[in-house]
Amino acid sequence: MKCLIQLSDCHIDDDPITMGINTQANLDRVLQSLTSQTFDQLLISGDLTHHGSARSYQLLNEKLSQLKAEPLVIAGNHDDKDQLPKFFNQVGGCVTLGAWELITIDSVVVGETPGYLEQVELARLDQLLTGSKSEHLMVVLHHPIVDMQSNWNDDWSLTNAEALFAVLGRHPKVRAVIFGHAHEAKRFNVNGLEIFSCPSTALQFNDEERLGFNRYYLHDDGQLECETLWI
Repeated sequence: MKCLIQLSDCHIDDDPITMGINTQANLDRVLQSLTSQTFDQLLISGDLTHHGSARSYQLLNEKLSQLKAEPLVIAGNHDDKDQLPKFFNQVGGCVTLGAWELITIDSVVVGETPGYLEQVELARLDQLLTGSKSEHLMVVLHHPIVDMQSNWNDDWSLTNAEALFAVLGRHPKVRAVIFGHAHEAKRFNVNGLEIFSCPSTALQFNDEERLGFNRYYLHDDGQLECETLWI
């Protein structure tokens, strides 16, 4: 069994106050709660920063250093894709965790809030899923792929989710899809596929006032446990 921690939507900026709240202090609270936990992989699923400045990535990296864990990060619509590789060693790609493999895909359209998967990205995903030697697969992206059934504006989600589901449907080893962007914790099941939305370390877009993140236990037999931890 392996443990995966998913943080999302930190929205760190040069100024501590972003979107009317102190995103730096809020992230500190989340990270403090993680210092006493044991896990195998840390994932940050987009919107690491609010404006994508070099200073904000530096600040985030300094804060994450207390965990002594190399994070796997992907870009969100607020991030600067050119800046990310300057501060993080694992930007996108795939990570093996026991019998599982995490495969990340890029749903960000530069300058836009909604997400979209280009044909080349769908083809890359199809190829990676086909070639994976792992028994169980998890796909990671920034944007929601289902109707969130909340006050979230679904027009800001993945606009061609049907194309993604068409690819996933050809690969029965895919057990789960996880994402951020919506700033809320939700769980869905679509034809046996588990789908999880991760809350934000900054603030939630629904009535939830706490900060949160997701913890997954990935069992070798394909079983998956997910718990949202609130602060």
